Amino acid sequence: MAGHYPQNDALCSDSMATVWPGQLRLIASSLVVFVAFDANVNGDTVRVPADHATIQAAIDSASTGDTVLVSAGTYQERIRIKAGVAVRSVGDDAKGESGLQRSESTIIDGGGASGTAAGVLMAEGSVLDGFTVRNVGLYDDESWNQHHATQGNQQAHEHIGAPGTPGIGITGVNCHVLNNVVHHVGYTGIAIQGVDGKRCQPLVTRNVCYRNMGAGIGSMNRSTALIEHNICFQNFYAGIGHDNASPTVLNNDCYENIRAGIGISEGACPVVRGNRCHKNRRAGIGIRTGGETRPVVEGNDCFENHMAGIGAKAESSPVIRGNRCYRNKLAGIGIRTRATATITNNICYENDETGIGQESDAVTTLVGNQCHHNKESGLGFAACSAGRSVVTDNTVFENAKVAVGIHSGWTVIMSKNRLSRTGGVPPIMMVFAGAETTLTDNVIEGSGVAGVRVAGTVRLVHNELVGVSLRKGGPPNFAVWALPGSDITMTDNTARNWRHALHATESTVHASHNRIESFLGAAIVVKKAPRSVCIVRNTAISANPDDKVVLLTEASGILRDNTIVPAETTGAEGR
Repeated sequence: MAGHYPQNDALCSDSMATVWPGQLRLIASSLVVFVAFDANVNGDTVRVPADHATIQAAIDSASTGDTVLVSAGTYQERIRIKAGVAVRSVGDDAKGESGLQRSESTIIDGGGASGTAAGVLMAEGSVLDGFTVRNVGLYDDESWNQHHATQGNQQAHEHIGAPGTPGIGITGVNCHVLNNVVHHVGYTGIAIQGVDGKRCQPLVTRNVCYRNMGAGIGSMNRSTALIEHNICFQNFYAGIGHDNASPTVLNNDCYENIRAGIGISEGACPVVRGNRCHKNRRAGIGIRTGGETRPVVEGNDCFENHMAGIGAKAESSPVIRGNRCYRNKLAGIGIRTRATATITNNICYENDETGIGQESDAVTTLVGNQCHHNKESGLGFAACSAGRSVVTDNTVFENAKVAVGIHSGWTVIMSKNRLSRTGGVPPIMMVFAGAETTLTDNVIEGSGVAGVRVAGTVRLVHNELVGVSLRKGGPPNFAVWALPGSDITMTDNTARNWRHALHATESTVHASHNRIESFLGAAIVVKKAPRSVCIVRNTAISANPDDKVVLLTEASGILRDNTIVPAETTGAEGR
């Protein structure tokens, strides 16, 4: 959270009115702030308490380009910095317990609940370097503990930009906030707001924000800050939160916050890259609220969070790429409630549920992801009304139950994926009743009762289904196992090392141009078909003259041009 506090009158320079693309925006933002910072090198130095007893009195006496240098101590005040003035604590960059030693020993104490001004209000071209800012507004430890215990489930769905009094306030100005420790604030620690008609890009770097009653750092109202190398933990909402803002958020460490490590909502479109989000009570990175919420989330490490590593919901539209999501309590990446997500080249492993999970009418595109060693599924599609997904070039292996599980309500198109598991009884892939799936050019490899177990509607075209070895007895061992009520179309697939390439009971079956190697007795088995089957031009390779291409029991239909081809050896592999 961040919010409503007195506005500075200084306007941003015209040079910042241009919308800078990509990395140029970062460079421009850095130049603006460091030019302002360098200007202080040639200014005068005003010392506290040698020249003035209070920080505010020293600031009031300073001019643009001056530095206010503050000695260690506790200052019971709230300050408003003037344009072009740097306020810095005395000392070097020696590390302390949570921040720098000079930051921890130079304290601005806001006096608690009295007053509505920010603990520190930044101005155009100003610098705040190396302070502890604390006790601004009312910190409520009882409320913090209550909501921590309930993982934030009882917290109001409150806009991060709702009014409040922050520890450090940045409103429509270019400035530099660095090396500060902000804690026990009754609202957001560092609050960044844009102002209509001004394009400002403040730098917020190397700060530590914890135990604040809002976010550690909040960015809102079209702000475009660079938020980099900060540590945000145990904050009441997110470690870093966004509301209708487009900052660049790089290389921050966000952990043990009551909600997400990084929270993105209400039309925010940040670039979130290279962050560590771990052990948060909800998601590592949480994205929500509306199709205009379109962040790019890439190259982050999200691990050991109490919900998903990265979660998107409420019709948001993120791009999620190149992240590592592991050992989270739910999914590595979870998409729900009509969110539309593009998910590419992520690695999701050892999560307690699924690698990438989708539910409640989400719309997803999954390309080039790797999901392995998750405790349930690699890719999971929970029952919904009308979910849709396109799944291409993913590698899904060694998940404890299934590589892919698709429940009712989903329409899924899968192509060029590799699904595998070396052991276990469950099928490698399961399509439940009420789901529709098209499988094209996939490799499905391993053991279990089936390569694909089907209760819904499945179209398999030009896939390779490879069993580990033939199992003559015990549980089923079928390349495709069609359950009662299912609808199967198999065209131009290769199946080998399964007891049967297709075993269907009370199912609708169309099978043509498939090649079946290394099977037992019959390549295709159909029992009690509810309507005429169509099984044509399939080729089975066997050294056993008694083997059949098709075995029908209480079924009839079109059987034509199905051929047994003798194997080159005296016995098929695995027999």
